[in-house]
Amino acid sequence: MVSLSYIAFLCIFIALGLMLPLMARRTRQVMIFMLTGMFCCLVISELNSIVLNKLGNNVLYVTTSVTPVMEEIIKSLPILYFALVISDDRRTLIRNSYALGVGFALLENVIVLMQNINNVSILWALIRGFGAGLVHGLCTVMVGYGISYVHKQKKLFRTGTYALLTSAIIYHSIYNLLVQFHLQLLGILLPVMTYIPVILFLRKQLLTDIRKTKQEEAE
Repeated sequence: MVSLSYIAFLCIFIALGLMLPLMARRTRQVMIFMLTGMFCCLVISELNSIVLNKLGNNVLYVTTSVTPVMEEIIKSLPILYFALVISDDRRTLIRNSYALGVGFALLENVIVLMQNINNVSILWALIRGFGAGLVHGLCTVMVGYGISYVHKQKKLFRTGTYALLTSAIIYHSIYNLLVQFHLQLLGILLPVMTYIPVILFLRKQLLTDIRKTKQEEAE
């Protein structure tokens, strides 16, 4: 029997993919990263199944110690490739990185919904939307933003990339750990409390970059 994960992936991926020819270049690029995030999620869902079977279905251990490592490494690969081969523009990296995280969270929420179809509610949807959506988006933005600084620094590239991935993995692990214990409310609030200052900081940085670009063009 075909996995429902594949069915959900194809239904969403094809519908969104058919929009690509109608989009402007920048919007198309964002959509491509969103679709890439969905593909990464599909890969991870298969790897998670294998790891869970190998570790005796120890969900707590896998979700706090194994899954965050696999997810953040796999999600970072498209971002690293884009920064190294195509463009290192900070605005573009931030935009595309967040789109990748959102695409990952979108398919993940659909898969989790299908697995718990009889135990869901509006509150569950809000928690998953704000929780998983923000966590995946913030982790990929963290990597994308950092890569824009370290990828041209030979002495910092390896250690910097390792530090970025480690930070994303630890943040993700903390969230997964909190939402599975009595501190679930704190786990839900963690990405929300992180999102607000991060967005304010990034907007300030982007506006600064735009002003610098205009000044350079004027000169």
